[in-house]
Amino acid sequence: PENLLLLRSNHEEAQMSRIYGFFDECKKRHSVHLWKHFCGTFNMMPVCALVNDKIFCVHGGISPELQHLDQIRDLERPSAVPESGLLCDLLWADPGSDRLGWGDNDRGVSVTFGADVAKDFVTKFNLELICRSHEVVEDGVAYFADRSVVTLWSVLRFKGMETPQTAAVMVVMEDGQRTFEFVRD
Repeated sequence: PENLLLLRSNHEEAQMSRIYGFFDECKKRHSVHLWKHFCGTFNMMPVCALVNDKIFCVHGGISPELQHLDQIRDLERPSAVPESGLLCDLLWADPGSDRLGWGDNDRGVSVTFGADVAKDFVTKFNLELICRSHEVVEDGVAYFADRSVVTLWSVLRFKGMETPQTAAVMVVMEDGQRTFEFVRD
């Protein structure tokens, strides 16, 4: 690809990187000092991207606190992930397939958003799509809210999962057309 931008996820954070083994891998192969440098980099990473002014890309989801996209640009950096609020929601929120409006998240952090909220967000910001990841989906791709939201899973072998998953990547052409590329083990 000619353009590739890495976005921060909920795992690009000191505590989560310890839980899911990144700390141990850095310590084993290099040093704790290297891991600390990575954590400093994580705290500076962008949390969202707007592709062709039409696709809102984020790891988790949307937030009830997000009224203007400039709020994302105004997020203080470097920043650890707080337990609640806009940054937390952008990294942790999930679609709630069985609900309308905003709700509690079963993960114990952030919120869920209903199809109505997702469609309102897309309309309000003149978007075509919210593209997110943050959860395993069968075949690497799952749509929500009448295709207003797409969830992509891009990991073949996630820690703790017995069987390999299908990984997907969305390719956006200059004319805005979208295709998916799949990787299977």
